[in-house]
Parts: sequence; structure tokens; C-alpha cells
Amino acid sequence: MAAFCRIKRSHFLFSRSLKQFLNLYTQNNNTQIQNPFIKYNLFQFSSTPTCQKPQNFLPPLSLEDSRIVDKLVHVFTERLDTSKSEELDELGPKITTLIVEFVLKRLKSWRIAQLFYNWAKNQSGFSHNCHTFNLMAECLSAARQIDSMRMLVNDVIKCQCYFTPRALGFFIRCLSNQGLVKEANELFDHMQKSGLCVPNSFSYNCLLDAISKGGDVGLIELRLKEMNSYGWQLDKYALTPTLRCYCNAGMFENALVVFNEMREKELVDAHVLSILLVSFSKWGKVDKAFELVERIEDLNISLNEKTCFVLIHGFVREGRTDKALQLLDKMRKMGFVLDISIYGVLIEELSRNSEIEKAMQLYEEMNDSGVRPDIKILTDLMSCVRDERDMIRIVEERYESLELKDRMLLYNSVLKGLINNGSTDKAYRLLCASTGLESGGDFNKDNPFSMKELVCPNTISFEIVIDGLCRADRLEMALSLFRDMDHIGCKRSVLLYNNLIDYLSRSARLDECYELLNEMKQSEFRPTHYTYNSIFGCLCRQGDDAGALALVREMRVHGHQPWIKYYTLLMQKLCKDGQAVKASNFLADMVQEGFLPDVVGYSAVIDGLIKIKQLDKALDLFKEICARGHCPDVVAYNIMINGLSKAKRVLEAQGLVDEMMDKGLIPSVVTYNSLIDGWCKNGDIDRAIVNLTRMTEKEREPNVITYTTLIDGLCNAGKPNDAMRLLVEMESKGCLPSRVTFMALVSGLCKCGKPDIALTYLQEMERKEMKPDPYVYIVIIKAFINNLNPKEAFNVLEKVVHDESLQDLNGKDLSTLKEAILSLLADPRTSSNVKILLEEGHFTALCSISEIG
Repeated sequence: MAAFCRIKRSHFLFSRSLKQFLNLYTQNNNTQIQNPFIKYNLFQFSSTPTCQKPQNFLPPLSLEDSRIVDKLVHVFTERLDTSKSEELDELGPKITTLIVEFVLKRLKSWRIAQLFYNWAKNQSGFSHNCHTFNLMAECLSAARQIDSMRMLVNDVIKCQCYFTPRALGFFIRCLSNQGLVKEANELFDHMQKSGLCVPNSFSYNCLLDAISKGGDVGLIELRLKEMNSYGWQLDKYALTPTLRCYCNAGMFENALVVFNEMREKELVDAHVLSILLVSFSKWGKVDKAFELVERIEDLNISLNEKTCFVLIHGFVREGRTDKALQLLDKMRKMGFVLDISIYGVLIEELSRNSEIEKAMQLYEEMNDSGVRPDIKILTDLMSCVRDERDMIRIVEERYESLELKDRMLLYNSVLKGLINNGSTDKAYRLLCASTGLESGGDFNKDNPFSMKELVCPNTISFEIVIDGLCRADRLEMALSLFRDMDHIGCKRSVLLYNNLIDYLSRSARLDECYELLNEMKQSEFRPTHYTYNSIFGCLCRQGDDAGALALVREMRVHGHQPWIKYYTLLMQKLCKDGQAVKASNFLADMVQEGFLPDVVGYSAVIDGLIKIKQLDKALDLFKEICARGHCPDVVAYNIMINGLSKAKRVLEAQGLVDEMMDKGLIPSVVTYNSLIDGWCKNGDIDRAIVNLTRMTEKEREPNVITYTTLIDGLCNAGKPNDAMRLLVEMESKGCLPSRVTFMALVSGLCKCGKPDIALTYLQEMERKEMKPDPYVYIVIIKAFINNLNPKEAFNVLEKVVHDESLQDLNGKDLSTLKEAILSLLADPRTSSNVKILLEEGHFTALCSISEIG
């Protein structure tokens, strides 16, 4: 045995040295071995395996060894306890690797095989070789014993057993089959670095195949570089897993590069094409997949049936029935026999998309080709068919051949189809006729379904029709049908109660909602969170906080949560009616009942309190929700910051901004706009500008409100030139000034004694077809008068005398205009012109001539 190992070791070292010599020779001499015979034989010698992968036929055994094999198989298959066996003690010293191979081949159970493997491993003087390791790997891999496979890898590493390249490749494939890519890669590196194996292209290809399944692009590219460094040409078995790896990683540009390389080398076959096509479909690249399908004819490759089926399912999953149908047409031309799964998936999707004509065409094709549709296909069709004649025909063709349970499904699908078509009355009459109830119509005339007498409707039938009646606003008919269920002995359901309560609550029929709720409590049906919240929503829409709170208490007892959207609606309604304090009390009561309201509800109340000038109470509530573990969102902070800013408590608002940033919340444009407006109104334009800078630093793009607020603030601070520069900056950044922006600038320039410049911006507004408010003209007129330029003031006045909006002036603006007219009338340079306007009656709606004097 020792001599045999020495021979193997010598062969291995020589083969590795020979291969290294060949590589060094070609590198140093920059040449290749020209004699193909010598080159071939040297390579074969350097990589010829001394241990191949497990073979189906093993070398013959001697008679004695055969007896040992039989005994071992008998002991391990017939005896449960092998820990204490004199027979095994006697056989242990006699085993060889060949005997172990034969035994492993004959053992049918992986557990027994593993038991025998471990027993053999512990025998004195015995070591497993690549044959036995591979047989055990094959057995465990087939049984999907991943943990045992990992233990086997550790055994291989500890054993320091020599492996041939092909034996290593086989072991790696066993690992790969169970997704043990990491273990396969580590074993490969260990065998290579320790000199226990000199991997060849077969070993590498097996490793590439393993890596490809995990989609580790970096690792597979590293192994490809290693192969290239050995001077090996990448063949089909190296490029195919590389292609798969790129596809699994979604790197389709790289995958196409590999595919084109394989095409140039004429290595592309149906399997390679299938990998690329299926991956395109899997990643939603339907158009690329179909484009490749179109190019198949140029490659002289035929798609197989399985690939086509996978592609059609993938196309449908991505909602591309157009491409799925085109591929279906190609399958017909290729002579494939279409099965029910293909028809089923296409008809289901076409029905969902209401592509009725196409769905019916496929149904007719099924009939013509002898493929019998199942009940799923029939019910899908019924859900979308609009022509009742088609519905009748399908029922007549298939009804008799269906089992009772499938007949029930078909019947219910007819009801659903009629309701989907808007024929709710016909569905109602069909149900009534099937149960013997009075429907008030001629059923035989309107619903000629031959199955009507053969089916007894079930609960689902009533659910379908009652829901249809509710959606058609036929609540009375729905309630009547619901009550009739008792007469025919049909069991009700929670869904029926919930639907009726929901639709009644939408119609604000609270008494009937509570009646059904009480009925549920007394029956076997327990009200659900949906039941309670339907009624809760109705109470909230009505602004009934007392009723809503009473229901919340009942919900708590039964372990149900009130829905956020409803109590938020209640908060908004109460606040809109000026009852923010009542809304705040409702939230406090919810907390007492054990429900912590959502921050959205609190935000609505805080906003309501601010609007009724209860700012301190709003701030207390804001702090309270923070103390209770709620983290207010940006919207809640914005409401509070805006309220404080408008109340000129800007320092507190600024503190809240700092607080929200400390909590990891990023202030929005709305946040900064509120602060900027607050600082501007507080007369601190410098701090407002600081916040504009912060916006830019935080990548918050200022909007038209930001710039308009700052332009107004700069003008109020006596910095008109800065305001005009800001307007230029605003336009340069692609933010177009609004009508309000121009009015703020015009008004601000007038306040700063620059009516001439203000007039140019007013004219720009007119060119942009922006109509200023009347006060803007009055401000300009007043500014020109103050600047002792009555002629320009009159020119503006004359221009706007026909403006009808001047007739609606009142209060301060009206007084200012009267003062301006009096001033111009008193000035000799403009008095005559003003008198003409007065005589023409232009200002009669504003004031009389006698009033002006």
C-alpha cells in the first residue's frame, strides 16, 4: 500500500513538473512546441488521471474480496447497531479502497452509506481515496444532504488525498448541485495550493459551472484569467457557465459579448440560446428576448418546446401578452403541440386585460385541436366575455361534462360575468330562479342558461350578486336577498355582513349598520376589524366624535385597531369646523383607551389649533407626542415651524429645524420657506439669506415661493439692488418668476423710491401677459407722486382707468387712489388732464366730482 502511494506521488510530482516545464519553455523561448504529436502526448501525460470519477463498472474483485463486500453490505443493511460487532472488527483490517467502492455502490440508503463511510474512515491503516470520496459525494448530493457534504469537504482537506483533475471536477460538480459554491471554490484552491491536484480545463470548467449558479461575476472572471494565463483556449464548456453567470447577475451587455464570441466560434446551440433567452425573460427584458428569437433562423438553431413554454410564461408574467402571442404563432409554425398550461396562462392574462376577442380565439383553437379546457380556463373566460351568446354557448358545450363542484364554479363565474357586464338584474334573476325565489321578471326570456335547474346556489353565489347589487346602488334589493338566504337554508358569511355594513355606512345608514353588527354578535360570526372600521368611518365622516369614541372603546375590548385614515378625517373635519380643541381631546381619549394615534392625526390637530390661534397649545401637543415615543415626521415639523414663523417666534422655529436635523430628518423646501418668510417678516433679512445658503448646501432647490419671499424681504429691508440681483439668479437657475414675484418686486421698488425701475418690471409683466393686481398700479402712481414726477403718475393712471378691477377697490387702496387723484388734480402739470378724465366719468364708481372737489 505504501509503495502504491509512493508511485502515485511520484507520478503526480512528475506530471506537475512536466506541465510547469512546458509553460516556462513556451514563455522563455516565446515559441510553441511545433510537433503536434509530441505536444499532444506531453499534455496527455501531464494530465492523465490516475483516479477517474466513479465508473459504472469497477475492476473485478478476487473471490475473497467479494466475500468481504457481501459481508459488509449484509452487516450494514441488516443490523441497526454496528458499534459493537465482532464481525466488523474482523473485517476492518481487510478492507481496501476497491472494497469500499463496491460496498458504497451497493448501499441504497445515504444514511447507511454515510455510516459505512465513517466506519471505514476510522479503520487502522485505511485512508479514503478520490474514488471513495467521489462515490460518497455523489450519494450525499443525490440525497441533498448539504451539512453532510460540508463535513465531507473537511474530510477531503484533512486526508491530504491526491485527486486527478477529472476526479476533482466531479467532486466540485457534486458540491455545485447543492449550491455549495463557496465550499467548491475553497476546496479547489486548497487542492491547487497544496499540490494535491494540478487542475486542468475540465476541473476549471466544473468550477466555472458551480460559480455561475451563484452569479459571482468577480470570481468567475478571476478563474477565466487563470485559465488564460495557462494558455488554454476557452471552449464551449467554459464560455457557457460564464454566459450563465452574467445572465444570473443581470449583466446582459457582458452576456451578449460572451454570446457573440460563442457565435463566432460556432459554439452556440439550443441550450446556450435557452440560457440567454430565459434570463432576458426573467429580468423583464422581453423585447430583447424576442429580438433574439427573431434572429434564431440566422443561427440555424431551433428552439425546443420547453424553452418556448418558459418564455411564454415569462412574457405573460411581465404583462407582455403581445410577444407571448407572437411566440405562440411561431410555435404553431414549428409544429409544436400546445398543451393546456399554455392556453391557460394566456387566456387568464387576456381575460384580466379584457382582451375578449383574443381570449375567445384561443378557446376556439383549443376546441379545434381537441384540448379540453379545465374549469379555471372556463371561469377566466366567463369573467371577461361580454356577449351573452358566447357565455350561453360555453355553458352548453361544457356544463354536462363537469363534475358537481366544477358546475358550481362555472355557475358562479356566470353570475360574476353578468355583473361585470353590467347585467346585475339578470344575475339577480338567475340566482332567484335557481333558488325558487321571486325575482319579478321573466327569467326564461332574459336568461336562457340550460343549467339553471341543476345547481343549488351556495354562499359564494349570494356574495357575488349581493356585492353587485350594492355596487349598483341597489341596497334594498341586496338586503332583501340577504334576508331570503334564511328561507332557503343558505349559510351567510362574514364577507356578506361586512359588504352590507360597508355600503350602508357609505350611505350614512347607521341604524341599519348597528342592526347588522348586533346580529353578527348574536350569531356564529364575529365582527372583524373591517366591520368595526366601516361603521367607524361613517361616524368620522359625520364628525360624530362621541359616537366614534364609543366605538373605539368597543373595538379595544375585541382587540381591533381604529384605522388611521378615518380618525385623521375626523380630526380634519373638527378642525375645519373650528373645533380643534375637541379634536385634541379625542386624541387624548384614544390614548387613554390604549391606542397611540398616528402622527398624521396629531398633525391635523396641531394645524387646527394653530389656525384658531392656539399656538402654545399646539406646541404643547407637539412636545407631548415626542415624549410619548412618536417621532414627528417632516410634515408635522413643517406645520409647527410655519405656525411659529407666522407668529414671529422665529427663533423657536429655527430651534425645531435644528431638532429635526438632530433626529435624522431632512428639512424640506417647505421648511426653509417657512423660516425664510418668518425672518423676513421679523426684519432679519441676513438670517433669511443664511437659510437660503443652507438650502443649497442641503441640496434643497429653492422654488418660486422662496425667491418671491426673499425679494419682498430684501425690498422691505431697503436692499432693492440685491432683490433685482436675486431675480436674475432665480431666472438663471431655471426658476421662472411668477406674477406674484413681479408684483412683490414692483411694489418693493416703489417702497424704495425707485418707481422708474418698477415701471420697467411692470411692462415686462405685461409682455409676459401677467395681469397685476390693482394695488400695484396704485403703488406706482403714489411712488411717482412722492418722487415729484406727476406726469409719469398720470400716464400710469390714464393707462388703467379702463381696468374694471378698479371698480372693486375698497378700504386702504381706495383711499390711496383718491389721495393720488386729488394730488394730481392739485398739480398744475396734470390737473387739466385729470379733469378731462373726471368729466368723461371714469372715476364715478370710485368717487364723485363734488367729493373730489
